[in-house]
Amino acid sequence: MSGPLKPETTAVRAGLETDIAHGAVVPPLYLTSTFTFEGPGQKRQYDYSRSGNPTRDVLAEALAQLEGGAGCVVTGTGMSAVHLATTLVRPGERIVAPHDCYGGTYRLLSALHRTGRAEVEFIDMADARQRASALAGGARLVWIETPSNPLLRITDLATVAAEARAAGAVVAADNTFMTPLGQSPIALGADLVIHSTTKYINGHSDVLGGAVISRDEAMHQELAWWANCYGLTGGTFDAFMTMRGLRSLHVRWRQHQSNALAVARLLAGHPAVKRVFYPGLEADPGHGLASTQQQGYGAMVSVELAGGSAAVAAFLAGTACFSLAESLGGVESLVAHPDTMTHAAMEEGARRAAGITPGLLRFSIGIEAEDDLLADLGTALDRASKATN
Repeated sequence: MSGPLKPETTAVRAGLETDIAHGAVVPPLYLTSTFTFEGPGQKRQYDYSRSGNPTRDVLAEALAQLEGGAGCVVTGTGMSAVHLATTLVRPGERIVAPHDCYGGTYRLLSALHRTGRAEVEFIDMADARQRASALAGGARLVWIETPSNPLLRITDLATVAAEARAAGAVVAADNTFMTPLGQSPIALGADLVIHSTTKYINGHSDVLGGAVISRDEAMHQELAWWANCYGLTGGTFDAFMTMRGLRSLHVRWRQHQSNALAVARLLAGHPAVKRVFYPGLEADPGHGLASTQQQGYGAMVSVELAGGSAAVAAFLAGTACFSLAESLGGVESLVAHPDTMTHAAMEEGARRAAGITPGLLRFSIGIEAEDDLLADLGTALDRASKATN
């Protein structure tokens, strides 16, 4: 056929029919820690699975192609992917990051700053004056998270990336919430794309993993060296399972997003709700920007209940289709309380400055029947209303 394959086809077809030994359609799972040498000083393509493994490489090549990058390092967890990106920063160099980023990222960057491993400045990425001030002080790495976790704020990737690169900084964009099918940070100017593949890419809440995709080969090789040196590379079976999940991402993603929009609309119309955070709603402040730089609006929805902590407790008392748990992106719907769960590592003052309140709930909308999700939410919201009346 002529022309490049569409991303959905790439995800399905990646690595198929590459087994030259037996003609297996699905690439074999190489569960080996080590590989033989042909002789002294005669290394084959692979020598040790920490350094390289053909099963992991299938996943890495697929993600690099989907994100439009030169190469991908697959890591053991999403946070090890975040850590790998920070290896580009030397002591005394600066990282500029959003004040409302994921709690685990905030914890890591704060620790780097506290221990003198890097200078870190947290800013409101939507504030042009704060960005200009931070970049004027010099920066090695600018971290972008869009949509943000948990308030789904949208950052103008192209604008911030251009400003950061003009200041000589490397631009890293966390694309976990949107997946390669929903957003293309490299095309918008990012140098690195970060994923927690634990989430939508795997999609079944049964594997941990991460990925760092680089725009250019030199940066990819540097990160691959550090990943091997630190032992951050992902396990072979985890890579196999993640690749299995990636093949169905496009069909899951459609249902995730369809359900999420229906949930957001229900939440927006209920008296128990103070505010809904979802860029797919036209009233959301990020809707216009999200419409231009994303393909869809994702499947994360956050809501602030009018009754605060009491309403949250009542809401969570007996949901049938929403499991109270951290993480996101699986086929099952989850609900989390960021103040005490995903963002508990942040100081209380930092949480409040970021807009994370005791009444905030974050939903990862799964692929269950829409009617069941809406019915369960309606009952839970009614409980929340009664608890505060």
